[in-house]
Amino acid sequence: MTQSIRIDLFTDIICPWCLIGTARLDQALATLPEGVNVEILHHPFLLDPSTPQEGENTRKRLKAKYGGDIDAMQARVQTAARDAGVPLDMSVQPMSYPTIMPHTLIRSAAPEHQYGLAKAFADAYFLEGRNITDKELLADIAAEHGFTREAALTLIEDEAENDITKAMAVSASQQGINGVPFFIFNNQFAISGGQPLEVFQRAFRVALGEEELT
Repeated sequence: MTQSIRIDLFTDIICPWCLIGTARLDQALATLPEGVNVEILHHPFLLDPSTPQEGENTRKRLKAKYGGDIDAMQARVQTAARDAGVPLDMSVQPMSYPTIMPHTLIRSAAPEHQYGLAKAFADAYFLEGRNITDKELLADIAAEHGFTREAALTLIEDEAENDITKAMAVSASQQGINGVPFFIFNNQFAISGGQPLEVFQRAFRVALGEEELT
């Protein structure tokens, strides 16, 4: 008998912990038995809605926001990423960019393409050091995940669609989602952050009714 799990996933493309969290989720997905169908629906979240269109230096942004030792902060993220199997080098991408356009594409994609598209944008940003405000780049990636290039370009050039994305991100914050990644399982319970594999595996057991939520 086929069993189904729905995950509502809130992430931002420029969030390194989202990269780590989705890698851990992928590891947990790989351990599920046959006959379990998982639907992952993406929702936009903006880490910093004030990021200028031309982008800004990530280290300067972090220093202004948090202070402290930015080298140590980024080293912790890199170590966690590599533990999750992601070859993250924070020096590859020194810039933070606004993410409204890629979020517009992700939320507008067919449900079966949303998760893969979001991961592809994150890989392009973090692992390849690409500028994710580049419309041609976004269209190229979207074309590998259910869009035509023309449809993708039309969508991200539509300010009404981008305004919907902004409103959805604001709504997420108003609902109490203040950090990402944030995973809601079957509209019943949530986990947040780049949690260890075991946490996701337990979440799946709870979602399948194999274990009580305590």
